[in-house]
Amino acid sequence: METSDMTPDDARPPVKPVGYTRWIVCFILFAAVVLSYIDRLVISVLKPHLAAQYHWSETGYADVALYFQLIYGIGFLIAGRIIDRIGAKLGYTLAMLLWTLGHMLHAVVTTTTGMIFARIPLAMGEAATYPAALVAVNDWFPKRERALAIGILNAGANVGAVVTPLIVPAIMLAFGWRMCFIITGALSFIWLAAWLLFYRKPRQHRMASAGEVAWIETDPFVRETRKAPYSKILKTPQAWAYMAGRFLIDPVWWTFLFWLPSFFAKQFGVKDMGFGPPLVAIYVLADLGSIFGGWLSGRFLHAGWTTNWSRKAAMAVMACVVLPVAFAGFAPHMWIAVVLIGLACAGHQGFSTNLFTVPGDLFPHYASGTVAGLGGLAGACGGMLMAKFAGVILQTTHGDYAPIFMVSSVAYLLALIVVHLICPRWGRANIE
Repeated sequence: METSDMTPDDARPPVKPVGYTRWIVCFILFAAVVLSYIDRLVISVLKPHLAAQYHWSETGYADVALYFQLIYGIGFLIAGRIIDRIGAKLGYTLAMLLWTLGHMLHAVVTTTTGMIFARIPLAMGEAATYPAALVAVNDWFPKRERALAIGILNAGANVGAVVTPLIVPAIMLAFGWRMCFIITGALSFIWLAAWLLFYRKPRQHRMASAGEVAWIETDPFVRETRKAPYSKILKTPQAWAYMAGRFLIDPVWWTFLFWLPSFFAKQFGVKDMGFGPPLVAIYVLADLGSIFGGWLSGRFLHAGWTTNWSRKAAMAVMACVVLPVAFAGFAPHMWIAVVLIGLACAGHQGFSTNLFTVPGDLFPHYASGTVAGLGGLAGACGGMLMAKFAGVILQTTHGDYAPIFMVSSVAYLLALIVVHLICPRWGRANIE
């Protein structure tokens, strides 16, 4: 079900890129990811405060994470399919309106059960973030630049994770915890205005020069609108490799997002504004890893490597960067733990940047959103299992995070091995 491995740049002579409109599109997508992560992470920063005030248990909070992952995974499956049909522009618009409504609903509940219900529309809307972004990237970037573009927008997750612990405690201390959800949710409407005014496909955009459009269209894939049945996509090893990779690595990232403030509070006594410095340091490292991972595979491509080995070699490097996090639970000082966890987050982002190229590299344009949705569903399923595992471990060990970090440390090497065994060559999937 696959063709032979693709050679660098598909043996096509390079066309000199002209124009920068595609990078403005990339920045807007980056900003959307920032906002999505701010909205989903407000609750994790508020968790120590809300848990003390409203008597939340560790397993109750784990259920908030678990059900978010469940709805997020289902939403991924639906969103990928819809976005393949209606396109990135309308899809992203509807998604952000839905998740903003859910985010603001958090302000009217106080129990973990109430938070679970408020997170249903949040999860459904945010599930469209990456399918819509990947479809837009596939519209605007050729393979030579795709990993770097994905790395940049993927870095938005880390920026959101940096900004949230800086602004949320300040808002809470000034206006109360409920306004944390209202004020951060209102930022989405500014983004929506920019998105609706600016985004078009390359051939329809007045700012895109003929040279830039020619550069974007150097890819060999035919850009057409078709239906991609699940029955055909799921017969390809490429789809299963992508889904398996997401199933193994996404849980680690979600665990960090949901539990790091609690880890620093429990292990080192961090409170309120004190969360800012360690979380900022961690996610700045993650940003560097995201961009470096995308740059690294692009560098390998330019050096004459095949796409197969360029993507997998970059993933191997980033998987090794994660390994030291196994010792984070035993760190004698907070900043040692920060460095170890920061390296793990950098490794995750660099690894996922290359894994996220699968829908665009290996599938026809009209199927990329559906494949991204399937991967998101697989990642959410893994995230649910990890959330339950984390809750049980922390409840029974009275807050010992060491087992969680040990499991996280080996997830990426395991994911790379599984991806390679399922899809030994980076060949285009045949779904026609």
